[in-house]
Amino acid sequence: MTQHETSSCCSKDKQVKKNASDDAKTAQVNESVKASSCCVPKPNEPKKSSCCDSKTESQPIKEQVKKSSCCGGGQSHQHHVAADGQTEIDPVCGMSVKTTTDLKTEHEGKTYYFCNPSCLEKFKHDPAFYLVPVEQRPVPEGAMDMDYTCPMDPEIVQKGPGTCPICGMALEPMQPTLDEGPNPELVDFSRRFWTTLPLSLLVMILAMGSHIHAFISPHIQPWIELVLSLPVVLWAGYPILQRCLISYKTGHLNMWSLIGVGVFAAFIYSVVATVFPSVIPVEAKTGHGVAVYFEAACMIVSLSLLGQVLELKARSQTANSLKALLRLQPAKAKLVQHDQVADVDIAMVKQGDILQISSGEQIPLDGVVVDGNTYVDESMMTGEPVPVKKQKDDQVIGGTINQQGSIRIQTTAVGTNTTLAKMIQTVADAQRSKAPLQRIADVVAKYFVIAVLTISVLTFIAWMVFGQAQFDLALMCAVAVLIIACPCALGLATPMSVMATTGRAAQKGVLFKDAEAIEALSKVNTLIIDKTGTLTEGKPSLKEIQPLSTTYTQAQIERWIASIEQYSSHPIAHTLTKLVEANQLLNVADFEDVTGFGVKGNINGKTLYIGSQKLVEQLDLTLSEDLSKTLDQKRSQGDVISFLMSEQELIAYVSIHDAIKQNAKAVIDQLHADGVEVIMATGDHEKNAKMVADALGIKQVHGNLDPKQKLEIVKLAQAQGKIVAMAGDGINDAPALAQANVGIAMGTGTDIAKQTAQVTLVKGDMQGIGQALHMAKLGVRNMKQNLAFSFAYNGLGVPVAAGIFFPLTGLLLTPMFAAVAMSLSSLSVVVNALRLNRS
Repeated sequence: MTQHETSSCCSKDKQVKKNASDDAKTAQVNESVKASSCCVPKPNEPKKSSCCDSKTESQPIKEQVKKSSCCGGGQSHQHHVAADGQTEIDPVCGMSVKTTTDLKTEHEGKTYYFCNPSCLEKFKHDPAFYLVPVEQRPVPEGAMDMDYTCPMDPEIVQKGPGTCPICGMALEPMQPTLDEGPNPELVDFSRRFWTTLPLSLLVMILAMGSHIHAFISPHIQPWIELVLSLPVVLWAGYPILQRCLISYKTGHLNMWSLIGVGVFAAFIYSVVATVFPSVIPVEAKTGHGVAVYFEAACMIVSLSLLGQVLELKARSQTANSLKALLRLQPAKAKLVQHDQVADVDIAMVKQGDILQISSGEQIPLDGVVVDGNTYVDESMMTGEPVPVKKQKDDQVIGGTINQQGSIRIQTTAVGTNTTLAKMIQTVADAQRSKAPLQRIADVVAKYFVIAVLTISVLTFIAWMVFGQAQFDLALMCAVAVLIIACPCALGLATPMSVMATTGRAAQKGVLFKDAEAIEALSKVNTLIIDKTGTLTEGKPSLKEIQPLSTTYTQAQIERWIASIEQYSSHPIAHTLTKLVEANQLLNVADFEDVTGFGVKGNINGKTLYIGSQKLVEQLDLTLSEDLSKTLDQKRSQGDVISFLMSEQELIAYVSIHDAIKQNAKAVIDQLHADGVEVIMATGDHEKNAKMVADALGIKQVHGNLDPKQKLEIVKLAQAQGKIVAMAGDGINDAPALAQANVGIAMGTGTDIAKQTAQVTLVKGDMQGIGQALHMAKLGVRNMKQNLAFSFAYNGLGVPVAAGIFFPLTGLLLTPMFAAVAMSLSSLSVVVNALRLNRS
């Protein structure tokens, strides 16, 4: 028998396709809906039998409209004309809005309607911007480097701004922003707590008072307590019970799994005892009737909410350091165009724009001074309290304060590429990371809730069987075990310390890449350190350029040196580039950084090299004996010697003096006092390195090193069982930084050094190394204190609640006191972490 496949002409085939392009453009959603027209009655025709329905009358078709709010304001959007009015497009977010809304404003004779107050405020602030079609609006500089997401559909993530392919809302940046608004959870929990606290207290007074004197009939009082406790447990306790249910559904058991069961057990038992007292065992009844525990359920809810409120407030303070960095971001900048100064939104400033900064104003973005002299307060970025002098060609950091004098700067970084933005992102990433110590807590927490549930059941059985206790007493001991156990304290132990440490360190100009870097740095006992730019200023002064060949003139030699060095990132290069005016610099072809030795380039067909004596030897060139003696004498005075050469001959030597940093000696002495061995490893000549080491009291010195040799020194120290930190600022330090247990990059160094390192010092200062080590040790000590407290609290609290010490002391812990202890345990962990903010 042949089977025929039957299809309905009413079937609707809806297909959604989402395309995500590699260039991170907004995903497109294409819908194709196929439907037979025979399913819809034709207009002006009487109702007839439909091929799609067995009934003689066609059914009205109802269209469900999904309501959404583009801004979280709770306003509904319907993408069709409503019966009670027309709709208009919100110019800010593009959503349809009823014209009956009160959220509207007049602009140039036309009324505009908005879905949410925030959209209205944005439009009022800059109507011209939002009247431009979305696809034609200028994109803020640096915006394409940011991740954007939809607040209503967070699974949508893309690079750069756009609209959500699901709901059509404007996407929002994921980078941390300064949110002065209250935490919604804190507001909700506070409202639930304060609204129901009088009811909880009243229930407790009734329950406690009945033990002193029976003011109310024992048959009526449970009903009064039931009525009073209903809003406390079912409304105030709703988030607790909801999270408890979700945790069991998903299998991710947590603190709410225990509290929810405890509240549920106490409340349901009391409800049954009140409504159906006959089903309660005789052993559970007292002379006053059936014992109920509404006060336990109510106080557990109220105290749990109070604990959460206090904890949320305390936890918000751990982010204060990050918020302090966020507040450094100015909203406006003075843009100079055609000799006119105009206030503009900082998002509209592009790289290369000229900005005016008056005395006392905040520097909006990173840049280089092109006009004027001033002193800049960089303490909020580097921790350095002394204002720094800035003049033409000096770098300035966005977020710092121009103390005196008016300057103009040319922006060198905007958007997410500024020093401040990178600091904020680094701190935010580090605060979300987990420390290795947390693994201990994670392993314990994984089995903790199951263990507590098991202990609670065993407690009930033990009291009933061996303790010969009443049913209600055994139940309350079991509930107390559930309530007092606090996996939350275990979970918060290290994250709170990490947040406080990274935030406080950032204020001191120390950026930890992640929590693991904090723990690793705290164990360091050996510091291998570079010389140039780390122990010395890295801002060398030129002493002399001495020709070694009679073929070339002094001017020609200086022009070659300046032209090649303009492409180098070495600290000395900036000084050498200033040998000639910018318009006299020659074009250099095939520039190459000869890592660890110097640089080379081709000028007018001639290949020239600038570098150390190592590079001289590599090219098989030789120095005369007299010249070697002269150069050794200069090195003994602290001068750094570089050479200009071709592949055939030495052309000149360059003598540069790089002063030792003022605080380097004090920091080295402090490191020695803390038991940290300091080793100098530098690419400079050994005699020059020895002179600096002697001045600073460093006993182990290695000079004339290339990157591989620096790497070998790190490996050798590690082979001896030492925990090594490597501090450096150049490309030739990158391999050693990566090999070390902890790499420390100086903020004034090259990008590759910063990328390799686990710790970055915003200011290339030796003092930052000492501060980083100190903060790491304090942070790890705080983590260990929190973990020790959490383990001790849970290790003692659970047995006490179970009544294991009852035979010795005669005391039992009620669920109410268990709830107090549980709340205080989490709070104490957070408060202990906050001590780091005052360190």
